[in-house]
Order: sequence, then C-alpha cells, then structure tokens
Amino acid sequence: IKMRLPLALVANVRLLNSGLRIRHSIHNGVIKTSLLSSHNICSRAERKWIKPAGFDTGVKTYNSLTKQKEPLVLAQERIATWYSCGPTVYDHAHLGHACSYVRFDILQRILSRIFEINVIHVMVITDIDDKIIQRSLEQNISPTVLARMHEEEFKRDMQALRVLPPAVYMRVTDNIPQIVAFIKRIIGNGHAYVTSQGNVYFDTQSIGNRYGKLVNLGGIAGELGAQDKRDPRDFALWKASKPHEPHWESPWGQGRPGWHIECSTIASSVFGSQLDIHSGGIDLAFPHHENEIAQSEAYHQCEQWGNYFLHSGHLHLKGSVEKMSKSLKNYVTIKDFLKSYTANEFRLFCLLTRYRSAIDYSDASMNEARSTLSTISAFCHNAQAYMQGHLQCQPTEEGILWERLSATQSSVRKALADDFDTPKTMDAIMSLIHHGNCQLQPATKVDGPRSPAVFGAMLSYVREIMGVFEVDLLDRKEVHDSSGVLNNVVEELVHFRSKVRKFALSVEDQAPQDPHTGSEIQKRHPQPDRVPLLKDCDALRNNLAPLGVHIKDRGTNSTWEITRRGETRKD
Repeated sequence: IKMRLPLALVANVRLLNSGLRIRHSIHNGVIKTSLLSSHNICSRAERKWIKPAGFDTGVKTYNSLTKQKEPLVLAQERIATWYSCGPTVYDHAHLGHACSYVRFDILQRILSRIFEINVIHVMVITDIDDKIIQRSLEQNISPTVLARMHEEEFKRDMQALRVLPPAVYMRVTDNIPQIVAFIKRIIGNGHAYVTSQGNVYFDTQSIGNRYGKLVNLGGIAGELGAQDKRDPRDFALWKASKPHEPHWESPWGQGRPGWHIECSTIASSVFGSQLDIHSGGIDLAFPHHENEIAQSEAYHQCEQWGNYFLHSGHLHLKGSVEKMSKSLKNYVTIKDFLKSYTANEFRLFCLLTRYRSAIDYSDASMNEARSTLSTISAFCHNAQAYMQGHLQCQPTEEGILWERLSATQSSVRKALADDFDTPKTMDAIMSLIHHGNCQLQPATKVDGPRSPAVFGAMLSYVREIMGVFEVDLLDRKEVHDSSGVLNNVVEELVHFRSKVRKFALSVEDQAPQDPHTGSEIQKRHPQPDRVPLLKDCDALRNNLAPLGVHIKDRGTNSTWEITRRGETRKD
C-alpha cells in the first residue's frame, strides 16, 4: 500500500532549498516536524557523483552511479578496496551465481596481473535470512547447520571454478554486535526510527532525493508486508523476532538484522568510510545496493561512500527472458555443470561476453567456448612441437609475426583498460593464433631457415594472457592423473611407437621400374609385410585418444599431449 505525505509536510519541502532539512515523526497520530541544519548531515540536494581524489589507474570502468565509463581512481596507490555481496547460503549455488563470481574474479585478476593493483577483496556470507529460516524449518534442522553446509559447498564450488577466495569471508552472525552499534548510530544521526513493534526502519525521507543514486525511483513502491513504516520506501534495519526464529538481543528488543544493513556494517568494519569498488549482480542494484548506499552515508555522515559500483549481467537459459534463479527452478547446479564441462570451458564462456552484459547459456554456447579453447590449445601444442623440431614447416615470414605479436600486446592492454573488454581481447588473441597457424602448416620437404624464437614468444604471450584469466592451457589442474610418472610412461610409449611406425613406413629398398620407360616409379609404398605394423600403430593412436592421450603424427615423427578424457584437439 503506497502512503502519501500530508500536505503540510509536502509544503515544507520548499525549505530543503534553503539549506535546512525536514525531520518528521508521528506520535499518537500527531505529526511533529523539525528542521536540521544541512551542514550536520551527509546529504546534498542533487545526486551527483564525485570523482575521487587519488591515483588514476589508467583503467576506465562503467560506473552504475553515473551510467557511463569513468576513470578508475583509487584512494591509495596500487591498492583497490573491493567489497562484494556473497551468497545467501540456504541452497546449492547455481550457474547464474557462478557467472557473476567468475566474471568479477577475471576483473580482479586483470587489475592485479595486468595493471599491478593489489585488490583487497572482502565478501559477506549471509547466514541468517528469511529463506534460511524457512528452509531449515522444512528440513527440520538448525538454521546454523543448514547455512554452514551450504557455505562450505559454495566455497568448494568456487574452488572448482578457480575463483580466488577473498582476503576474508565475513559471516553476518559473527557481526551482530557491530550491526547493532551501526544501527544505533544511524538512529542517533536522525536517519532511522523504532516502531512500537520493535522494528527499526531507515527513514528514506530524511535524506531527501539523495535516495535513488543507482536507480530512478519514480513509481517504485517499497518493501511489502510491513504495516508500521512511515514511508513505503523505508526498509528494515532490525526485524523484531517472531516465534521459533533465531534472535539476538538489542536495545529495541529481540530480533535479527535486516538484509541490507549487514553489508554496510561489514564493509565499513574493514574499509571505513570510503570504499573503492562494490560489485554484484545487476539484480542487486535495487533495492540492496541502493539501501546500502543510503544507510552507509547516513552512518558515516559522508557525501559518497562507494566510489564505483560494478554490476554483472544476468545468465539466461537460451530462449528465455528470465534469469537463471532458484525461485524459477530453471537453474543448473555448479556440481552438475562440471560433470559435462570444465572450469576452463566455463571461464572461456564468460570471457566471450562483456561482464556487464546478459549472457545466454546453452549447449551451443558452451560448445563455442569449448571449440575456442581447443583452437588455442592446438596452437600452443603445434608451436611447441615446431620449436622442438617435431613439426617441420616451410620458412616463415618471421618479421610479420613479430609485428603481429607487438600489435596484439598493445591492443589487448588497451581493450582491458577499456572497462575490461574481454571479448575484444579474445578477438585479438584469436587473430594472432590464426596468423600463427597460417605459417605452421606441416611440410614433408623443408628447405630454408627455421624461426622458433617468434613462435616461442607467441606461445609465451598466449599462455600468459590466458593465465591472467586463469584458463589453464596445460590442464595441470583438470587432468588429475597426468602425474610426472604417467608423462614419462606416455613419452616412452610414443617413442617406441614412433620407431615402429618409422620402420613400417620405410619403402622397399629397390623401387620398381616402369616396364615401358625403364625409369623408377615415383610413388613408393611400404613393404607389404610391414603394413600390419602401420595399422597397429594407427589403432594404438585411436585407442589412446578416448583415454586422454592424443598423438599427432608428423610425417615419420609424432607428438603427444594429455587432454581431458574424451576431448579431441584441433589439428
């Protein structure tokens, strides 16, 4: 139900322009209005973003506060304070969650590895919430036990996807005293009120039109279900306890924190009154992040608490306009996903779109990522084989490749500095690989100098950039059985096979002659009694491929690599 301000209060809004702020309250149905000097509060009439003073990183990022790209300026040189909203641990994490966490993990790695910025990342775990309470009642277990189970599962999922853990995870239930103190100060600053039911609400009218920094609030109603609020936009800082719910003591009676206050409190407990970067999915912009901003600036009495708000786009099932979510029951758990695809492939999938764009998930889009990864891996394998002398090619245009490499390095850095443009980065990498592949064509007869150095440089750079994104081209973490012992066994097996195959391919000592001309017939064949050996060599190669050992025959030489079981590589 939307509430309207009494006309007397509406008239008094004019006083806002005179440097005074209205504070009103209702007692026994009587409206009381008081004026507070604006210099004692952290509000300004307009919602204008203030460019931070500090150190320019050379990076531009899209800031949800301004709806445009802004130079990323940090308060401390080469140090970025970063807060992110973690999971509400009442169920399995799904691929929609993973997409957001992987995308921001990639951004943090770019800042760290490319721009040499030390990212200090803090994440909150919401371990008390309406959904947690409801699910614990359904399963007849303690809310604490339920939350711990899913918290550990979430951490395992993130590790499987190679998401760097934050500097610290913070649980809501470990910070109740800090949250109570945070709320008390907001009340003391005149920006919250206590109701007769024991609830505490943030007073959105107390900050005028500063409420709505992230979104246009025209026509937006507030949280439903509460009957004791002054304004529908007001939101709960403290919820009075209900029967059979977990609760904590407070000056306002037994209860538990509201959802938004936990993030403001915990972020402030670590980073104080200034935060460089705040991240989360686009669905958190309102009301969660909007409310975080309001209560944090009311607490700190500051004009701008968070300098940059970064939001990731939703993950959609292809053909659906709805985001992947638990409530819609259209989700894929991370554990189930990793039965069909690898962390490498999912990270490639995320790299192929901008982090703030919506992304369609389907078998086709995952196969595109798998194909791209296969092309990159095949190039790295072939470049290595060429350097080792196992792959014979005609002389390459070395100067052109050096120029291509230099241009790629420049364009990649430029793309990543432009709001972390990973699709443009991947285009540049794939273009470099294409030009390298054009000059890595096998030749049976080689005449001229070789150019292993340029391919070594290209190989190192491709591995370096993909390593920044934590795409492991060596499959060290996904091929669990590729130990040093196994590598040596495969090496000996392939070496033995190569000798047998070379013997089987040797032609007859005396080539047959054309009876009409007396000249040798140019086409030569293996000796007939050696053909079965050649077939057995081919059969061994084909049989090893499904087991993860991929052998490539290069004339009379052979190279090999261990791949994910069942995967094939592009030659």
